[in-house]
Amino acid sequence: MLGRSILCVLPLALCMAACSHDSPQTAPLNPPAPGQDGALPDDRTPVAEAPFEPTSAQGAANVVQTYYALIEQHRYHDAWLLWGEGGKASGMSEEAFADGFDTYSAYHANIGAPGRIDAGAGQRYVTVPVQVYGRTRDGEDFNFLGEVVLHRTADIDGATAEQKTWHIRNINVTQQPAR
Repeated sequence: MLGRSILCVLPLALCMAACSHDSPQTAPLNPPAPGQDGALPDDRTPVAEAPFEPTSAQGAANVVQTYYALIEQHRYHDAWLLWGEGGKASGMSEEAFADGFDTYSAYHANIGAPGRIDAGAGQRYVTVPVQVYGRTRDGEDFNFLGEVVLHRTADIDGATAEQKTWHIRNINVTQQPAR
């Protein structure tokens, strides 16, 4: 269910430019291209460029894009808050969440096209493919491939605006073999 590949070029390029220096430790990284082993699928189906609703699947993908952009910008508090339950669904305290990124000198992501919205008992779920790559402070490159599952409450009586907003429920990624 990985769907079409949409690379978040502008935010990613801006974040990479902000993080890059002349040092080889922080030089821009080249992850596997879509369609290669360890990368998002290479699906060249055109993507609608029309405005989207925040409650749509593309709205969920936008949350994922924002999440990884915030991490690249070291705005860990804001990224943590994109998890459900005010960050608690991450399974970590805000401090532990931020500390988890101390081992990285570069942290980037490519975001794929969201899957369809699954519904049940007033709840909505959508899966968004992701490729996370970068470099550790020890100089080791890494490349993870997986998916982000987002959740929101449907537009039902009694649901708050916060509950109707997409939040990260879990992230499942697997390290890919070195190229």
